[in-house]
Amino acid sequence: MYLIGFLEGAGAHFLDLIRGGIHVYASFAPVPLQVFFVSLAVLDPLVVVLVGLVSPVGVRLACGVMTLDAVTNWIVNWPQLRENPAWLLRPVGLLPITLFGLFVIASSGPVLRAMTGTTERLGCTTR
Repeated sequence: MYLIGFLEGAGAHFLDLIRGGIHVYASFAPVPLQVFFVSLAVLDPLVVVLVGLVSPVGVRLACGVMTLDAVTNWIVNWPQLRENPAWLLRPVGLLPITLFGLFVIASSGPVLRAMTGTTERLGCTTR
């Protein structure tokens, strides 16, 4: 599921960049958030490669990327959400990003344990 979700995210960000260039997010996000959204065109494929190589670093990176991705999307979507709470129910956008982020975070402990054969808690290894 990680690979599918991050490949889809990478594809979406690549398409955005192809369609709108480096400033594609300028109409709705401040510069630091624009930089983050553009960086997802690199970070999402990096997660795919690392998780595909069964690297625990990939799972930790996935957690960080999805936490930041969900938070930044909530920030940029908050004005629309306040005006129209049904905005959250759109099939593309905030809801799937939030649900996938929760899935990645909730599953990271078991995935890390399966990868390393250890008891992982919050990134700390105990053997």
